[in-house]
Amino acid sequence: MAKIKFLTAYWKNLVMLNYEVDPAILKPYLPAATELDLWQGKALVSMVGFLFNDTRVLGVKWPGHVNFEEVNLRFYVRHFNGTEWKRGTVFVSELVPKRMIPLIANTLYKEHYRKLPMRHAITKVDADYTNYLYEWKLDGKWNKLGATVNNNFVPIEAGSAEEFILEHYWGYNRLTDVNSMEYQVEHVPWRIAEVKDSIFEADIKNLYGDVFEPYLTVKPYSVFFAEGSEINVRAATRLMVLQVPQV
Repeated sequence: MAKIKFLTAYWKNLVMLNYEVDPAILKPYLPAATELDLWQGKALVSMVGFLFNDTRVLGVKWPGHVNFEEVNLRFYVRHFNGTEWKRGTVFVSELVPKRMIPLIANTLYKEHYRKLPMRHAITKVDADYTNYLYEWKLDGKWNKLGATVNNNFVPIEAGSAEEFILEHYWGYNRLTDVNSMEYQVEHVPWRIAEVKDSIFEADIKNLYGDVFEPYLTVKPYSVFFAEGSEINVRAATRLMVLQVPQV
């Protein structure tokens, strides 16, 4: 039986810059009972900027917390539940402009939210392209993540890197060395669009630590844009730590 819907919203206009990293730097964040989910042998992290719209917690709209920006740094894992592999996401950092979100999500879901001033802009470039920009203010300076995106959206190609990154429908958080939290994220497959150019200018050391700086200051492994859709986040549960099969 499916868990109750803890959160519903529309996730829209996802700018996604993907970087290859040394798998060793992700081990401290790896939840128990999960392992890294690799793309063609590569450990990838993604810088993602997007919009939360029409947000409801347990069906209720919280005043001032309905529409807002989020920028996160995440990586990809999988968990074997005894019968099948579940592919999921782990968040290293999540930035939002609203105070109640870190309070609720960090307490109930053991997420890693941080409140900072944020803003976004959507600007038409010409008939074919639109510019999407997400910004957050840290130590008096605006950081930015954005892309110039083709207005033509297409379905995700089966077997593509975009499918690998987007088709992770579970979230995992580390509780202790032997316990993890798991929750399901539901949405239809998203359409994607080509990115002509992108920008990422941020205080990486301050935001994510020294260990990520060499990897997030080079050209991304890939960049793409996802249209987004309505999403449901189900209530979380603790994982039972099982012996995973040899593959």
